Amino acid sequence: MTSLQNKIDFAVILRVKNANPNGDPLNGNRPRTDYSNFGEMTDVSIKRKIRDRLLERWIADGKADDGNMIFVQSDDRKADDCKSLRSRAEVGLGKELGSDKTVTLACAKWFDVRAFGQLFALKSNKKAGKKKEDGSEDEGDTGVSIGIRGPVTVQSAFSVEPIDVTSTQITKSVNGEDTKDGKRSPDTMGMKHRVDHGIYRFYGSMNPQLAEKTRFSDADSEAIKKVLPKLFENDESSARPAGSMEVIKVIWWKHNCKSGQYSSAKVHRSLTVNPDGTFALSNLDNLAAEVIEGF
Repeated sequence: MTSLQNKIDFAVILRVKNANPNGDPLNGNRPRTDYSNFGEMTDVSIKRKIRDRLLERWIADGKADDGNMIFVQSDDRKADDCKSLRSRAEVGLGKELGSDKTVTLACAKWFDVRAFGQLFALKSNKKAGKKKEDGSEDEGDTGVSIGIRGPVTVQSAFSVEPIDVTSTQITKSVNGEDTKDGKRSPDTMGMKHRVDHGIYRFYGSMNPQLAEKTRFSDADSEAIKKVLPKLFENDESSARPAGSMEVIKVIWWKHNCKSGQYSSAKVHRSLTVNPDGTFALSNLDNLAAEVIEGF
């Protein structure tokens, strides 16, 4: 299969209403904001959703096999019995893990490895400092540390204007731990936070030069294109109730060559998103934008 033949840039416009799109565990799980109070969703959380939607789609279609599998799976959406990335790597690559075939085999087997890249930094099972037969000691841990740079980059999402965060105090109906007098303890109190309303947008790019190394193909780019409008399908939780997160539009720019007709920065600047979710595109000669409706 040939690798990606054209540079691709894309953008996603999404709406948040009474939801916590991406909580910050270091700030009481409040919705993430920057210092100017613009809402933020990290690129890690966005790629997590892309992985989940792809895996769900392939399992539903009966195509969750080599080439269509996800390496970094979340515990609540696993498609195998592996309990760690190391376990999944050992099962998938066997004795070839750590060899000069690791990159080729990992990219062929796992979609997210050839798309986003992956660092295989796995400790050796051997103990460092063990005596050799000649009396000398091993130099230390001889584990696997192989980096794969992926062609698909996704930026963090930011709101187009500062957001308002509403915090609500909640109580539990039962104790989490036993109490001496049987009454509810103070630790049953808690807080829930939500963004009342916000329009967010994020950008991404696909690099054909890096795609040659991982064998990321045109078909792979189409797979991501199909799941972006459905980014929040089956992603509901108490923090993100059904219908509270919605993709409005996906804008897709396909250049006519591998190097691209314009820089990604110039392409991304051609999109202007308004606080009501509408948008405008400035003209870029010979580079048309495909606009895709959200799911």
